[in-house]
Amino acid sequence: MLEERESQTQTPESQPDRARSPGVLKVMQSILAGAFGVQSEKRRQEDFAGHSPWPYIVAGILFTTGFVLTLALVVRWVLSS
Repeated sequence: MLEERESQTQTPESQPDRARSPGVLKVMQSILAGAFGVQSEKRRQEDFAGHSPWPYIVAGILFTTGFVLTLALVVRWVLSS
């Protein structure tokens, strides 16, 4: 019975680390580094260790869409000049 109470009153330091969602800045840094091909293996492993891949997937799709649209607009502008 004493053991049950002790396990219920654990401090946050004694509880295992829970996966926190990465911050917006960290996701953006990872997406940009990956897009330019300068992402280190260590950083890539940190990004996906214990985190959900969904923030990175969504940010990657948004970045790619924005990049392609920007290129299309620039090409259209250059060809119309």
